[in-house]
Amino acid sequence: MLGRKVEEIPEEFETYEDAAEFWDTHDSTEYDDVLEEVVIEVDIQKRHYLIEMDTNSSKVLHENARKQGIPDSVFASELLQKQLVAMGTL
Repeated sequence: MLGRKVEEIPEEFETYEDAAEFWDTHDSTEYDDVLEEVVIEVDIQKRHYLIEMDTNSSKVLHENARKQGIPDSVFASELLQKQLVAMGTL
């Protein structure tokens, strides 16, 4: 690899796909001089559950989530949490 010029890492990528394409086609070990080590602590408190619901409920859930500008899963979780609080079980 002597004499080979390493392409600069863009300041920003327009999309996640652009970033993925860059790193899919470039060797990160060639950028040791500009990359810095980062230590991250993660405490994942969420779990994903699959629940069954009828088609109409699913449509209503989706429409309400869209109106609030949040993902269906976030809306459903908030809705369930409010109901559990109202029942006095949470």
